[in-house]
Amino acid sequence: MSIGNSPGNSPEDERPFAAAPDDVSDGVTAEARPSIGHVLRQARIAAGLTVDDISGATRVRIAIVHAIEADDFAPCGGDVYARGHIRTLARAVGLDPAPLLDQYAAERGGVPEPTPAAPLFEAERIRPERRGPNWTAAMVAAIVAVIGFVGFTMVKGDGDDGATEASVAEGATATASASASASADPEKPAAPEPSDSAIAAVPQDKVTVQVSATDGRSWISAKDHNGRKLFDGVLDQGDSQTFQDSEKIELVLGDAGAIQLQVNGKKIEDDFQPGSVERLTYTKGDPEVG
Repeated sequence: MSIGNSPGNSPEDERPFAAAPDDVSDGVTAEARPSIGHVLRQARIAAGLTVDDISGATRVRIAIVHAIEADDFAPCGGDVYARGHIRTLARAVGLDPAPLLDQYAAERGGVPEPTPAAPLFEAERIRPERRGPNWTAAMVAAIVAVIGFVGFTMVKGDGDDGATEASVAEGATATASASASASADPEKPAAPEPSDSAIAAVPQDKVTVQVSATDGRSWISAKDHNGRKLFDGVLDQGDSQTFQDSEKIELVLGDAGAIQLQVNGKKIEDDFQPGSVERLTYTKGDPEVG
């Protein structure tokens, strides 16, 4: 079921936008060709997305999205960044960015020269690489501890050398095995199938929704019955989030075809299409769309 958008920020929210400048270099007038901002805005509305949705999915600030849709590219900080934002917004609403970039270049006298050492624009920030625990340091610390223990035992000289050496050797082997096992990189498990016991364990007086990115990467948004945002971000393939509320959970799925849902302990069998945007509401009881 479709869910109402927050006041003042619906896809149908009419905001003023500047008319595209006249461009007769290719025989097409401003009246015959809509402006870049107008095309992006109409595509966003047709996709059922708000400016907040686009900003959350692309990381382009809300003020810049509004400015571009009004054909004001000054807040972008230059042609290089403006072209990058146009490309990102076009892809987010399902448009081919090439014609819009060509139109932008024609209206501004051609493609700009690359700017050396330019920082990446905000929409395409590179995520820092995730680093795991430093197991090498842990193994070194364990070896140092074993050596220290052996030295202490030898100084003590209590006549239990044989038993002590066997104990130390056994401890060192166990430590090395544990460190080697921990250093292995486990594969991310697939979303588990709900069992009867898992369904029975779900609180009957609440609605519980588990969202798992099983077939790809997707942006999602989740709100409780008061409209409070529980999550707004991207799930990488293999990641999952669980939400719970006393009355209802409202979801927006940026790429519903990549998502598997479990509602109140039961798997949802809806055949969502790849790339489709879905707005869903789930309540207590059977997992039916509200």
